[in-house]
Amino acid sequence: MDRMPFTAGAGAGEADEGGFLGPPPTALALLDADGVLVGWSREAEDLLGFPASQVLGRRAVELVASPPTDSEGSRESGPDERLRLSGTRGSVVDVRHRSGETVRIAVTLHRLTPATDGSPSALLMAAELEALRWWETRQAMLRGLVAQSPVTLTIYGPDTRLLWANAASIRELGGDLTGLVGRTMAELFPGDVLSSRHLGPPEELVRQILETGEPIIDLRFRGRVPGGSREHVWSSSYFRLVDGRGEAVGVCEQSIDVTDHYRAQQRLALLAEAGARIGATLDPARTAAELAKIAVPRYADAVVVDVAAEALEGEELGPVPPRDLVRVADSGANPSRAGERVTYASSSPQADSLAGGRSTTEAGVTPTRLYVPLRVRETSLGLVTFVRADTSEPFDEGDRAVAEELVSRTAVCIDNARRYRRERTAAVTLKRSLLPRSVPEQSAVEAASRYLPADSHLGAGGDWFDVIPLSGARVGLAVGDVVGHGLGAAAAMGRLRAMLRTLAELDLAPDELLARLSDQVDKEASDQDGHGSDGSGMTGATCVYGIYDPTSRTSTWALAGHLPPAVVEPHGGVSFLRLPPGAPLGVGRLPFESAEVDLAEGSLVALFTDGLVEARGQGLDAGLDRLTAVLGEARESPPDLVCARVVAELSPGRVHDDATLLVVRTRALGAHEVAAWELPPDPALVARARSMAAEQLARWGLDELTFTTELVVSELVTNAIRYASGPIGLRLIRDRSLLCEVSDSQHTSPHARFAGSDEEGGRGLFMVAQLSEHWGTRYTPAGKTIWAEQALPAL
Repeated sequence: MDRMPFTAGAGAGEADEGGFLGPPPTALALLDADGVLVGWSREAEDLLGFPASQVLGRRAVELVASPPTDSEGSRESGPDERLRLSGTRGSVVDVRHRSGETVRIAVTLHRLTPATDGSPSALLMAAELEALRWWETRQAMLRGLVAQSPVTLTIYGPDTRLLWANAASIRELGGDLTGLVGRTMAELFPGDVLSSRHLGPPEELVRQILETGEPIIDLRFRGRVPGGSREHVWSSSYFRLVDGRGEAVGVCEQSIDVTDHYRAQQRLALLAEAGARIGATLDPARTAAELAKIAVPRYADAVVVDVAAEALEGEELGPVPPRDLVRVADSGANPSRAGERVTYASSSPQADSLAGGRSTTEAGVTPTRLYVPLRVRETSLGLVTFVRADTSEPFDEGDRAVAEELVSRTAVCIDNARRYRRERTAAVTLKRSLLPRSVPEQSAVEAASRYLPADSHLGAGGDWFDVIPLSGARVGLAVGDVVGHGLGAAAAMGRLRAMLRTLAELDLAPDELLARLSDQVDKEASDQDGHGSDGSGMTGATCVYGIYDPTSRTSTWALAGHLPPAVVEPHGGVSFLRLPPGAPLGVGRLPFESAEVDLAEGSLVALFTDGLVEARGQGLDAGLDRLTAVLGEARESPPDLVCARVVAELSPGRVHDDATLLVVRTRALGAHEVAAWELPPDPALVARARSMAAEQLARWGLDELTFTTELVVSELVTNAIRYASGPIGLRLIRDRSLLCEVSDSQHTSPHARFAGSDEEGGRGLFMVAQLSEHWGTRYTPAGKTIWAEQALPAL
């Protein structure tokens, strides 16, 4: 046989277009029965560098640089006259390259039909070992994608119908490839597209990729596989397939089931939204409604929330699970049941969930229900029921964890609402007990007030006002401001108001009252040893106090670090009283001074705290100017309307500091309501005093009070003549009651006592106390006045 070079045939050793999928170049050599090379391919020449002319006729073993090894690397028997290689799985041989280097190749020897005429008896195939092994790796990768990969691979033709699918896709589709080929994407995977980038039918998606060639990455689909009951979510990516001519032949789809990851994302998003929306208010019913709105339909088909009645009322709950509950939210078929009372049977799963403090599912019942107790600090506040219809998937452990987290956040918000209601109820109760519920009717003034706490939720603060009836038809007017806000300031305000009222009822002058009040504040601060950081201290409080006498139309005022009142004269302008300044209560030991101001009948007087006229972004002067303007415009309005207009103009929204306003319009008692006489200190005039009083009562039509009044006048005038010197004043005032006053120049303090059975005197003031509803003493710079008050007879 002629020895000649040859080629392996067209395309036998050519790689694919990119050199990735094609096999490595394969060198071929023919050997005769004696192992002599009788054929040498071009690929063999490329592999070892020897042209055919240099190797034909030589034994093949001459090219071997070392003994061959098997596929595991074990050495085979050494070379002999013949190259003993056989089998379809080759051996590894080190051969000599023409350049002198050693090339490791994989060889396989195929026996040919035996011949005796010297024709080839064996075909030797060889390839560079490293290139061959890399090609085998690529082949393993392709086999893995087809048969082993968990990623589904699907190829759709230009008509958008299935052409091919790998093993993972076939398993997911639940059939064999023959029965699936030819179906469209919509037929294979009915469901919804979750991504906003493509909302059309799947067939349009395939056509778009075929036309543009642009791949689409991570497109989310939700649906069910054929015959499946559970919804899945897939992340799919698409790219165009082209042939060797560059023409589109189809679209390849890669999909991964991301159901668990998608659900985890959805749960986290749900919890994040719940954290932002649940508990936006301090209303348990709205909080429950917010939970239902978030959970339906993303998590459940219906939500029912039942809360203990005690929690809704702001009361504390004990360790025993509540039995009396109120349905505060129902997003199911019975939303009208919201507000109804609910009681669970003792053997019900709801009762078990409440008693055990754990979530419970009701097995064997459709629709599926999940009961989760509302618990805070080991205390049950109620129960939340999540419902899923039979068309939805049942609750799993992941769903249970989400429900428990949602309910836990809701429980904290409901408990916060409960505690807020309790604290606000306490604050409102405190405020009502500390401030006048209504301004008492007075003959001296017509009064109205407004109180605006900075803490609108608690409804209590440090500002206060008071209208105090005093003897002689007079009235005490007070407005004060304690530093701070909230319950602590309200408590301090209550103590301060009580002290001022007590001192006022002693008929002290304004300057003396504030001095004693300041001393009390200073003593309390000392008793607390500086522990006023809780907001209940009174040091630094301000106050204005005045007394108005309707019989003389005069008023006396004193300030303790407070703004002076504004006065609107009946036919004049608006002005602020010029009063001596005074230090705040409990600060320093400077004396307080009073100032007397005449007030015409019908004057409007406004007492206020700085919170009314001080606002963010404007100074005090601007606030006072605005108050002056409003008072001037409302000069003829009733005090209540004046208060309304002032608040509307100066504090239309939420105030940043407690604000109080007290507005009074002065009245006067005319001469026909007051009778006064001055008597010399002569005991013979006592009878005359009784007679004048009786005559005055007759003119007033109060004959029923003549006897008791004569006794009171007789005793008080007698005492004044006996113990005092100088002229004696007698005054009767017909107001809402009958007032009898006797004045003298002495400053001694009279007091009633029980006289002994053998004593001839000492019963005068005792008799006065028994015949009068009230009696007392007030002191003036000229002496003292003893007064007694009797109720007018019913008409």
